[in-house]
Amino acid sequence: MANPLDTDVGSELFGSYENELKLLQADLNQKLDQISEASGEQRKSAIRLAEQVLDEATELLDQMRMEKQNIPSAARSKVNMRFRNYSTDLDEVKRKLKSLSDDRKALFGDRYTDEPQDEHLEQRQQLLSGTDRLERSSARLQQSQRIALETEDTARNTLSDLVIQRNTIENSRNNLQQSEGYVDTSIKTLRGMARRMATNRLITIAIITVLVILIFAVIFSKFH
Repeated sequence: MANPLDTDVGSELFGSYENELKLLQADLNQKLDQISEASGEQRKSAIRLAEQVLDEATELLDQMRMEKQNIPSAARSKVNMRFRNYSTDLDEVKRKLKSLSDDRKALFGDRYTDEPQDEHLEQRQQLLSGTDRLERSSARLQQSQRIALETEDTARNTLSDLVIQRNTIENSRNNLQQSEGYVDTSIKTLRGMARRMATNRLITIAIITVLVILIFAVIFSKFH
């Protein structure tokens, strides 16, 4: 049988197909055992059911063949190995079923294939098989739709995060520009204060110089 599913390899959809194929393989093996033990009409009915399950397994294997192309190259080698094992298993089941079918023809020939009740039974079995395959296909479609919705939600959340990050970057840029404006204003203020301090120093020196001259003038006038 095929290798067990590696949980770290393969897409989610491929994994779901793989699990479903394992169930079909188990069902096929059970039906092959039933065919070997059955005879007559019961054997013919069991063969038809096994052929229908085999057709469904083959269809599912084709879907897995397409889905594995979407798996990254780094993980595809393991997936290809498992896929080849499943394909080999189905080929073996086909050979066993053909052998059992040929044996049925050798034993019973066509003596019951023209019976009206057998035709009705075949129609009912085909109807039941079609309904079962439709339900399985609907389940796979629903699962694919669920995965698509989850992917859409993830993309929507990622887009929302990107919008939030963009707004944060824009706010930071605006704050930086505003801070640069404050720095420019502070520099201008400091330069103005420095000019006023220089002017005040010159005025103070001039006043002191005038006072010193006046003092010398007063002293000079007293002695002359």
